[in-house]
Amino acid sequence: MDVIETNLVVIGSGPAGYAAAFRAQDLGVQTILIEKYSQLGGVCLNVGCIPSKALLSLAEKSHDAMSLSQSGMTFSEPTVDAVATLAMKNEVVAKLSGGLNMLASKRRVQTIQGVAAFTGSHELHVKGESGDQIIQFKHAIIATGSEPNRLPFLPEDDRIFDSTGALELRDVEGHLVIIGGGIIGCEMATIYQAMGAKVTVLEIAPTIMMGADPAQAKVCQQAMERKGIEFQLGVNIQGVEAEEDQIRIDLGEEEVICDQVLYSVGRKPNGLEINADAAGVGVDDRGFVPVDEYMRTNQEHIYAVGDVALTPFDNQMLAHRSTAHGHLAAEIIAGHNIRYDIRAIPSVAYTDPEVAWVGISMQEAKDKGCQIGKFPWMASGRSLATGQGIGETQVYADPETERILGASIVGRHAGEIIGVFCLAIEMGATLTDLALTVMPHPTLVETTSLACEQALGSITDL
Repeated sequence: MDVIETNLVVIGSGPAGYAAAFRAQDLGVQTILIEKYSQLGGVCLNVGCIPSKALLSLAEKSHDAMSLSQSGMTFSEPTVDAVATLAMKNEVVAKLSGGLNMLASKRRVQTIQGVAAFTGSHELHVKGESGDQIIQFKHAIIATGSEPNRLPFLPEDDRIFDSTGALELRDVEGHLVIIGGGIIGCEMATIYQAMGAKVTVLEIAPTIMMGADPAQAKVCQQAMERKGIEFQLGVNIQGVEAEEDQIRIDLGEEEVICDQVLYSVGRKPNGLEINADAAGVGVDDRGFVPVDEYMRTNQEHIYAVGDVALTPFDNQMLAHRSTAHGHLAAEIIAGHNIRYDIRAIPSVAYTDPEVAWVGISMQEAKDKGCQIGKFPWMASGRSLATGQGIGETQVYADPETERILGASIVGRHAGEIIGVFCLAIEMGATLTDLALTVMPHPTLVETTSLACEQALGSITDL
């Protein structure tokens, strides 16, 4: 069995893992990157963020083409070639994954495919197709990510799948029921409806997209309903029965009969899969690895980043959060005197319209007595000129200092626009700072400064 010595070993090549490995190698730390799958990139690149956005882009374009009839331009109903669509999605993934391989090679980061498990506080065993290896390390970063939760009452059946299975586009016809109305569930509903499926979303909560502003989530829900997506909120699923030619979902007083079921009910961390006990690393019952503001576990030379890390400062399982974690851990291992100091992590639902938010929520803003600014996109020249009109930009600021503490946006490209508020929060910008920033006109991004003007009472566009 080969024995390899290294300064740093990173377990997992998702946004947290490859960011950590590449940054550490750039800083002169000899690094080995271990990935259990055949391609680098983790869930986000291979079966998550990237492939879903490729399909969501097609859904958006299809809807836009059909809606142009209101402006005098008519297209025939689209036909879907699922095989060609799948090939397009896979090509996008392959390009990005290949790019990661190139970047790893350019940096001289050694990559090993295999399943890693700790055998001691400074040792890993890697089981791969080409044989077993022992890696002895000075530092380690756990970046094993997360996987979809599976409801215990779901039977094993090819017609019942998670978001990874949904991206395979095995069957885009018939009636699809999505269990879970969070970001992933709503995005998948958008994709499958555009490809021709009848879609019903079942959600136990009274609103979709928990974490988003409820009023803005409602705007998105209503837009999705106009496209034909059905929502049943506040439902409690009693059981699911897979029959030969259909699937029955028991809701107590009624049942839903469908052809396929996609379950999207959150994710669970993969901290229990690496034999962390052998290294003395603490892992809780859920699979989270607790860390401090330096991303260190209870073992000072071992770090955890991304979805698997349980931090005292953020808790969203998001790719951009993971990348920030990876950079931080790498820089600390390289000897930099830094710690976690990020003020806000944005969230985005890439539906149509998109919903994006950062910082405190509307309810928190009300509780704190914040200054609140709202700008409706019905008053946005750019929004109306592009045939949209649906949308709103909100901003929340400290009542004494005017410092921006949060924001929420619903509308086309909200995920791009929210970056203005992310920067404002990090820089400690005030409502006046942003209101006096001259934005290009006509654009959607100018709604950020207009919302600040509305909060200050200086707006002339309303």
